[in-house]
Amino acid sequence: MKRKYSILLLLLLNTSLLFAADIRFTASVNKTEVGTTEQFEVTFSVNGNGDHFTPPSFNGFLVVSGPNVSTSMSVINGNASASMAYSYELVAVKEGTYAIGPASIVVNGKQLHTNPIKIKVKKGQAPPQNNNAATAQRGSRGGGAAGGVTVHEAGSNIAKSLFIKAVVDKSSVYLGEQITLTYRLYTNVALVGSQADKLPDLTGFYNEDIKNPDQAVKWRTEILKGQSYHVADMKQSILFPEHAGNITIDPMSMIFVVRESAASSDPFDQFFGSGSYNDVNYKIKSVPVIVHVKPLPQAGKPDGFGGAVGRFSISNSIDKNELKSNEPLNYKIKVTGTGNIKLLRPFNPEFPTDFEKYDPKTEDDIAVKDNGVSGSRTYTYLVIPRHEGNFNIPPLKFSYFDPSTAKYVSLPTKGFPVKVNKGISENNVTAYGSDKQDVKTLNKDIRYIKNANGNISKNGEGFYDSGLYYSLLAFGPLLFLGALVYGKWYEKNNSDIVKVKSRKASKVAAKHLASAKAQLSANNSKAFYENVFKGIYGYLSDKLNIAAADLNKEKIASELKARSVDEGLINELQDTLDLCDMARYAPVSGISEQQVFDKAKNMINDIEDKI
Repeated sequence: MKRKYSILLLLLLNTSLLFAADIRFTASVNKTEVGTTEQFEVTFSVNGNGDHFTPPSFNGFLVVSGPNVSTSMSVINGNASASMAYSYELVAVKEGTYAIGPASIVVNGKQLHTNPIKIKVKKGQAPPQNNNAATAQRGSRGGGAAGGVTVHEAGSNIAKSLFIKAVVDKSSVYLGEQITLTYRLYTNVALVGSQADKLPDLTGFYNEDIKNPDQAVKWRTEILKGQSYHVADMKQSILFPEHAGNITIDPMSMIFVVRESAASSDPFDQFFGSGSYNDVNYKIKSVPVIVHVKPLPQAGKPDGFGGAVGRFSISNSIDKNELKSNEPLNYKIKVTGTGNIKLLRPFNPEFPTDFEKYDPKTEDDIAVKDNGVSGSRTYTYLVIPRHEGNFNIPPLKFSYFDPSTAKYVSLPTKGFPVKVNKGISENNVTAYGSDKQDVKTLNKDIRYIKNANGNISKNGEGFYDSGLYYSLLAFGPLLFLGALVYGKWYEKNNSDIVKVKSRKASKVAAKHLASAKAQLSANNSKAFYENVFKGIYGYLSDKLNIAAADLNKEKIASELKARSVDEGLINELQDTLDLCDMARYAPVSGISEQQVFDKAKNMINDIEDKI
């Protein structure tokens, strides 16, 4: 670009006139009234050469693409002039009136600012506008679809130059065996923006997303069928199939803004070989992938097999071999390896009857990488011996299925002798069995005979044969009848599974929202929006009796309308779902995470009141 300017200025010998004109720095939009989730364009233009451009914060909007920079130069009657434009594609998220603040730029050492622009955001799609004053004017090099609203389905021509492939490292696996799924973008066209259209549900799999620490897209060159492409991995996940059979991996759908060249009548563009361009939106969708899942073989399956699939090792330990009664003992089991380690069931080690056992504490040191899920999980059991003696903690067995050899592997652990010395308060201790059901009193099988004088009373004078005695005696059958009536009512009230799911839908949603609240406190925005999204979707699935795989915005709207839910509440619900979906891929501005949380909670409460 500098070379173009230099040659032109030397040819015209008129450099002084380039900056003689009055410099203006202006902001314009192609729409001053938009609907929620609708795209529009804002352009900042300067009729000169500037640098150190600083955009506003765009509070209340999501930035889809930008800045898209265009420059132009013209010569009229020997006077040369240059101009620059910075444009952004924005999406309105929440209704209201917002102001796009001033941008700044430095021209000839002087800092210039634009005036703020007010944008009115309404629910849904805003009416068409014919506002020439608000229309963003592109330079001769920035032609294209205004606002990027029109989305084209990818035809055969663009499909050869821009496509997404869903790639799995294995297409035939055993139940529970891990699979690496990669959604890979191939392109040899100019991309200036992108946004997610529909993410795969991955129904039938337990999945773990692979997180990129530096958040930067890494491009590489790849030859495919003799054609060179720029390739980037957009999304990677580790999948664990949850049932046998053929499971289809849903396609990923995205919208890309492609910059396509267009013919120009400008002689300077023709002279320098640059020309104009159009920015066109294309919807690209990957092809579904089918994974064949084989059931685990029954031959050779060990007793007590817990569903571990992969390659593992196990170790166990205790923190002391000798202690006093009523002192704590820590018993640890550590499983290390690669596979579905996050899906392991807790162990149930056997302890002597005199040992009181508490629920284990679980600690994970697990990494999710492109080669699979690996690491360790440690279970720590707190046990308390209640009586002195010499005891043995027996070994336990751990079994897993190794898909590389298609065989089961059983690993034994060590047993431990434990010496328990007499404690101070041992005689006053009651011991519980390992299942908390068996109870026995230690060292008190024979009680001492009481030699104190007892109180002797006649019939009717004490509790026995009194009015209270017979009242309590009659209370037993009444209590039984009450329990029988309650049992019948409970059975009738819970016989309809659909009604039970609908009735408990708010409790399930509350668990997701509680998890979202925890992620909000931890400043984990992505996990926060995922939990809010899952909470609302799970609630609607149970409340409306719609399978999660069949749940979409159109189905939700029709079902809620059929139940006489207000249109405004339905639109607000859909806007919140769109916001949560977009927030997992781009930062959200204009609304705080606390406001999103309160909004989701209030919407669920409103639906509960109406249905």
